[in-house]
Amino acid sequence: MFSRCWLLKAMALFSIVAAESDSTLKGYKQICLNEGEPYSVDVIMDKRCNITCMCKNGYVECLKEPCPSAEGCHMLLEAPKGECCSRCKGCTYKGKEYESGAEWRDPDDPCEVLTCKAGVVTVTKEQCYVPCADSMPPASGKCCRTCMGCRVNGQTVHPGRVVQSLNDPCSMCQCSNGRLSCYKKACPVLHCSPTSVQPPKPGECCPSCKGSRSLMIPSQEKCLLGAHLSSNGQSFMADRCTTCECSNGTNVCRRPSCPVLDCPPEEQVTPEDSCCPQCPPRIKSFSHCVFNRITYKDGESWQLDNCRSCDCQGGVVKCVAQMCPNTNKPCPPNYKLVDLPDQCCPKCEESDGVCTVFGDPHYRTFDGKFYSFQGSCKYQLVADCHNQTFSIRVTNDARDTKISSWTKTVSIKIGLMKINLGEKRRVKINGERVFVPEIRPEVIVTETEDRNSVLVESKVVGIKVLWDGNSFLEVSVPAEYKGKLCGLCGNFNHLPRDDLRTRDGRMVTDPYKFGNSWRVGGRKACSRGTNFESVAPSRCTKIMPKRGQKERLCRLLKLPQVFGDCHQHLSYHMYYKSCLVDMCECPSKMCYCESLTAYAHECNRLGVSLPDWRSDTRCLARH
Repeated sequence: MFSRCWLLKAMALFSIVAAESDSTLKGYKQICLNEGEPYSVDVIMDKRCNITCMCKNGYVECLKEPCPSAEGCHMLLEAPKGECCSRCKGCTYKGKEYESGAEWRDPDDPCEVLTCKAGVVTVTKEQCYVPCADSMPPASGKCCRTCMGCRVNGQTVHPGRVVQSLNDPCSMCQCSNGRLSCYKKACPVLHCSPTSVQPPKPGECCPSCKGSRSLMIPSQEKCLLGAHLSSNGQSFMADRCTTCECSNGTNVCRRPSCPVLDCPPEEQVTPEDSCCPQCPPRIKSFSHCVFNRITYKDGESWQLDNCRSCDCQGGVVKCVAQMCPNTNKPCPPNYKLVDLPDQCCPKCEESDGVCTVFGDPHYRTFDGKFYSFQGSCKYQLVADCHNQTFSIRVTNDARDTKISSWTKTVSIKIGLMKINLGEKRRVKINGERVFVPEIRPEVIVTETEDRNSVLVESKVVGIKVLWDGNSFLEVSVPAEYKGKLCGLCGNFNHLPRDDLRTRDGRMVTDPYKFGNSWRVGGRKACSRGTNFESVAPSRCTKIMPKRGQKERLCRLLKLPQVFGDCHQHLSYHMYYKSCLVDMCECPSKMCYCESLTAYAHECNRLGVSLPDWRSDTRCLARH
């Protein structure tokens, strides 16, 4: 949508390489820790454009102020001094200024439609057609008569949406205030030379100019159309059916708009003395249509899919397709594009919150904050602190170590139901051992496709819990819980900076003060003392023999041949640091796999498939 919109990723050092005709902005990826937070990059030197930076997936990501697309404009003007964007030449018409792309109607004749494109005003008459027997007068300021109810071929047209004929992409219908109006669009006069004109793409109505060009704009006394230069007041023929006049630097062109035809395009013929195609004389009208080897009665309509429908009219099949608005526009932050059942157009919906726990417990909160907390007691991981609909608690086990711990069991409480997830993926519901798959009205417990984890899905509250039976845990909650949660996973308000909020509401910076405030249960739930400090690097160095060998295992995260497809999307920096901590006092040889598992899961959520990472790293299941 915005071709001049560019993305700068992870830039902390920049250099301007200046040449006589160009300058290039260079930089390298900058790692960041405060997920979702704004980030200041003072060395960006282009002060004309508004550039905002934020921390996303562990990298600084900068976005320049979006500029309108220059594609198809061969009258591109340089950006005015102090402004960011170049722009396509606008139009002057009857003393008023219009931007390129503007469309308006003559106030004295609503059927006269005018468009401005790259210094050319195209004037046409709107051609209407009415798809209903009992039509109503045009709405105020409009040209075409309307039909009550917004349905075409049995398909509902949503307000603001456009339904386009598949036989004639220039014929379309639109719904406004419960009334349907249908018309045929006339194509604007193109300002580029004939060699730069490209035909309409499938499903598009009009030809367009290929690429863009910056030209020296003639004075207000001259007009340029393709290679034709004309003087003010001079008239000329742009083509056999289009007359133009140069008016104060703007080409004003008039061309006829052709009526809607009831025969398919392959039957239409344009006589030599006419500007519009015509249908051949019809010998007889058929009482049925055959489409995809199925016979339909005259007047019958049917759906092809959620977007397309057809009807039979006198033996001719006419099909329309609903057009989705802004299909190339990205969703805002923390939203994702989803396809809804029985709906034609995808919709931006707020993303689920995901909290991850792995290794010697490292936490990535719902809002993306990373921290480590090696407490070895029982803790409230997450709970609905507004309506108390659910809670999840975890018990951490020291595993006979001095400074480490791992998640041992998970307890989920939803209403009167209690689900316990234990080692080796054992599952109990209300104290009774169950085996996957376990399907109940309130909850579904299944095994993941790779058979490495169990997945608990609550139909009542919408949460999902993924558990590998060792120490990896992932909790997903729907967007409706935003700002309503509390515990070690944070509050899910899209602000990482306030995630370390204690049970009594105090903001702290020490993960151990924060974590211990969410301790639940008695001392019996602790496998080591309750007063425990963080892991000091010096202590870790003394405890950790063969450090070089174990660092090499963590460096698997950096290997392009294993995780390279994800490196551009997600920083491995925090996962690598977590891996080093996990290997500090590892009771087995496989603790490095916990950080690799967490990284691979997050990559998968970002749409990056890493099918061979387990075999490439020897992190096989049931380690």
